Amino acid sequence: MPKLKTKSSVKKRFSLTASGKVRANQAGKQHGMIKRTKKQIRNQRGTTILADQDARIVKKFMPYG
Repeated sequence: MPKLKTKSSVKKRFSLTASGKVRANQAGKQHGMIKRTKKQIRNQRGTTILADQDARIVKKFMPYG
């Protein structure tokens, strides 16, 4: 069997936790911070865990994940 290829874009954007959940960066923090509330900016720090429906899609492109 040949090696399975991982999508490079997925490799850069997502990582897996020890329990197999998908960790992703918070969306909506690249620009336009002046419009956002302080609470929204605070809550968008760091990373987040994807919902199961979204994680299922991402895991298809991480063959060994």
